[in-house]
Amino acid sequence: MPARCGVPLARWSLAELRQEVIALGLVAQISGATLWRWLSQDALRPWRHRSWIFPRDLDFAAKAGRILDLYERRWEGAPLGPREYVLCADEKTSIQARRRRHPTRPPTAGRPMAVEHEYTRCGAWAYLAAWDVHRAKVFGRCERRTGSAPFERLVAQVMRQEPYRSARRVFWIVDNSSAHRGQKAIARLRAKWPHLVLVHTPIHASWLNQIEIYFSIVQRKVLTPNDFVSLTAVRERLLCFQERYAHAAKPFQWTFTRRDLAALLAKLARNSRRIAA
Repeated sequence: MPARCGVPLARWSLAELRQEVIALGLVAQISGATLWRWLSQDALRPWRHRSWIFPRDLDFAAKAGRILDLYERRWEGAPLGPREYVLCADEKTSIQARRRRHPTRPPTAGRPMAVEHEYTRCGAWAYLAAWDVHRAKVFGRCERRTGSAPFERLVAQVMRQEPYRSARRVFWIVDNSSAHRGQKAIARLRAKWPHLVLVHTPIHASWLNQIEIYFSIVQRKVLTPNDFVSLTAVRERLLCFQERYAHAAKPFQWTFTRRDLAALLAKLARNSRRIAA
């Protein structure tokens, strides 16, 4: 690492690493191509990085496991029936309407689309959405802010429709944000919808929630680049895309199972012991 060599860098570039190994006398001389080849042979990319975090939820395995079971249509060891459904829900916050100072220029031969850097903020939406894991149905709405009331409006939007209205059970997988956190949210929603079962992901485990996959698609296909004349334009595009997506949507091919979870947690435990040592 650069810090161990007393170099004021966060990460090495190839050129900087070449200079350092020569300065340390590890080699008399070396070309960038040779160093690149050596690093590639050992699958080392010092110029890249990624973030990581150890699970800190004491019930991580149990909470994650039941979500993975629901994706495989199981709950508490028993298969789900035909009148039981699994939905994932969350909020995508602070979706701004950025009106560019100059109009966006379309792509031409040899030149990509050109988007003006300067813009005027025209407000922001929170996009609340729910995804039916096995039926590939998406439901959503735009709200001025997040909170329990907007979330409950999304729940009502879904639960008043068939087949959810007359279902035996409808499982809602959510994270631990304040809009639907803890036993209070469970009791509040169960009072309005007795057949609704709220299931929380572990802390720092939004990757277990399939709605995040849909939100990533929305970010790529709808919101990038952000060039809207008004908040109304943002809302119209989001809801029109939602309808368009629903016509061709298929269930996501989720392959991460309880077995994969056990292997991951075992690996993290080994890494934790090594770091502690």
